[in-house]
Amino acid sequence: MSATMQTDNPFIDDLSKLATGLVGTLDSMKKECDSLVRARIERLAGEFDLVPREDFEVLRDMCLKLDKENKALKKRIAALEKKTKARK
Repeated sequence: MSATMQTDNPFIDDLSKLATGLVGTLDSMKKECDSLVRARIERLAGEFDLVPREDFEVLRDMCLKLDKENKALKKRIAALEKKTKARK
């Protein structure tokens, strides 16, 4: 069989069109499933009172900053206490 005989075959052409349509349909179904799963996860996250990632990261950064400041203040207090004891 030559290559030209296959392209002239209506069965092969129909099968090719069917496969192309099937790929498009499956892609659409995947996108729809992804959308439904995402909506379900967001709804469940709301039920569990979870915070958005952005809010979590802002709070984490604030805590790290406060921890650094707290450590600096502890050192300062220790130095002042040492000074006070030395004066007595």
